[in-house]
Amino acid sequence: MAQVILVTGAARSGKSEWAEKLATDSGQSVIYIATAQENSDDPEWQARIELHRSRRPLEWQTQSVPVELSDAIANSSNCLLIDSLGTWLANLLDQSETEWEKTVADLFQSFEQTESLLIFVAEETGWGVVPAYPIGRVFRDRLGNLTRRLGAIADTVYLVVGGHVLNLSQLGMPLS
Repeated sequence: MAQVILVTGAARSGKSEWAEKLATDSGQSVIYIATAQENSDDPEWQARIELHRSRRPLEWQTQSVPVELSDAIANSSNCLLIDSLGTWLANLLDQSETEWEKTVADLFQSFEQTESLLIFVAEETGWGVVPAYPIGRVFRDRLGNLTRRLGAIADTVYLVVGGHVLNLSQLGMPLS
């Protein structure tokens, strides 16, 4: 079964940079799984994608995987850095609850089909106001539940806040 690391935190907190350091320090061949979809009509989004690209070592492979994450995981034997779960979830927001639960079940099942080191980056949401629109609440609730489930099985969970890294696996205790 895969070794799972979860790196979570707020927007622009440094979580992707920490995940990149963990991948580099693993000493393994790294495949960067980019869940973002390029959009040439959105220059600010493209700039974010370029910022991430510019930090990646040249020897890392990059795969664009906006939807089929479980297949990418099950078919790998490398260190996979998956950035990010929030973007992946946003690409699947049109799924019904039943479809979403099947997608999540497939994701977790893929962990059993690989020996890879899996480093997930996930955004923390819901630390503020409840979204005013139904789709915002669906996004927040799905991401919160997914991150919690992943954190429960992860070998290590990190929280990155304000450019500082906390190892929650050492400092905290799981709810269950």
